[in-house]
Amino acid sequence: MIEHAVPVLASSELVPAAAEIFIAAAACVVLLAEVFLPERRRGWTFVLAMLALAGATWVTSLVAMPERTVVLYGQFVADPLATVLKLFTYGIAAVSLLYSRDYLRRRGLLRGEYCVLTLFAVLGIQVIISAGSLLTLYLGIEILALSLYALVAFDRDNGVAAEAAMKYFVLGAIASGTLLYGISIVYGVTGSFDLGVLAVVVQGEAAGGIGLLLGLALIVVGVAFKFGAVPFHMWLPDVYHGSPTAVTLFIGSAPKIASFALAIRVLAEGLGGAVDAWQDMLVVLAVLSLAIGNVVAIAQTNLKRMLAYSTISHVGFILLGILAGNAAGYQAAMFYTLTYVILAVGAFGVILLLSRQGFESDELDDFRGLNQTSPWYAFVMLLLMFGMAGVPPIVGFWAKLQVIKAVIDIGLVWLAAFAVLMSVIGAFYYLRVVKNMYFEEPASREPLQAGGAFRLVLSLNGLAALALGLFPGLLLALCAQVLG
Repeated sequence: MIEHAVPVLASSELVPAAAEIFIAAAACVVLLAEVFLPERRRGWTFVLAMLALAGATWVTSLVAMPERTVVLYGQFVADPLATVLKLFTYGIAAVSLLYSRDYLRRRGLLRGEYCVLTLFAVLGIQVIISAGSLLTLYLGIEILALSLYALVAFDRDNGVAAEAAMKYFVLGAIASGTLLYGISIVYGVTGSFDLGVLAVVVQGEAAGGIGLLLGLALIVVGVAFKFGAVPFHMWLPDVYHGSPTAVTLFIGSAPKIASFALAIRVLAEGLGGAVDAWQDMLVVLAVLSLAIGNVVAIAQTNLKRMLAYSTISHVGFILLGILAGNAAGYQAAMFYTLTYVILAVGAFGVILLLSRQGFESDELDDFRGLNQTSPWYAFVMLLLMFGMAGVPPIVGFWAKLQVIKAVIDIGLVWLAAFAVLMSVIGAFYYLRVVKNMYFEEPASREPLQAGGAFRLVLSLNGLAALALGLFPGLLLALCAQVLG
């Protein structure tokens, strides 16, 4: 008989993945706590979730790798990029939970399941960020997607939320199937799922093969859906609008970090040798996203739908950075992604701040006269809207500038000019929010119901957008360091 050696997994191989193991275990603990805690103590699950994110931050910092390290037989990558993106994810998830607590409590939705689903979504983002193979990427995508489907439908008595969840689930299943089919074709052509092996094979003759191009096209479709890029954006406005605002806040922020990591791992690292092929595809996606996102947002009166189309336009900018196909472009795309996430979580936080029992505060008219009733938070919203519009000195201006510079550097001047034009058009609907806050009579004089911690963090959120705009070199240097 022929004996085959069984590979042994050393304990040192699990150390880089300690944060993922910690979050998975913490999610299970929170789930069990929800079962055994009495009804009046259910709020402790929120505290446990926050402690889990704090613990994950500590573990990730503890096991951070200064150089790229591949473990678990090529399935897991630990590098400075993964460390930074994970730390940002924990921070955004913690802020999202903090902003959402009062909103959920007032509507009877503050249950342990919400915290559990949020932690599993964070786990999915972690897996995507550190994926070393196409299969690991797909696993992370599905963990994240299944958590988000459930979160969208979390308010079971809301028919609009149920409808949004069904649309998201059906379209997400189609996108996942398309992505998986593309992965299978790439595997058939290259003989490997490993992104490192793919990078070597694609540099050779396989880069121009029809099989690889077909698989690449299907993978780009899957990536575009996760981003919400046109024409694969159909789910995004309905999901943003139909979800409880607390869920919209989370979906509109942390998963964008996962989408960026997905694009970098697959396109830049695994299929970087085929940059000429996927660059043309991303040009089309970016142009359509910039145009449709900005133009359609003008017609929206619901703030969540407006921010949904705004997200589509911002995705166009992120894709512009990625399609540059070089280190400067990837750094610009990362800087833009982190900037957008900070601005988006703050904007949705202001919507939650103004909401109260039986009132969502998600219409443009709900912000009328905010400067008269709450001048400080009107100023915070002004900073966030100016940041999204790209008005200096807010950090959004530098994000757009870096992306446009990266596109000009590769000779696509027309594309940079188009992006500038779309930014000018997009400024209209952001300024419309500011106009409502400062030049209209108040729609309501109801006092704000948010707690002190919420108000403090939201204030810091708005000031961070200004501080990073005044000192953009800090975040730019970080992006350059991890992607240099």
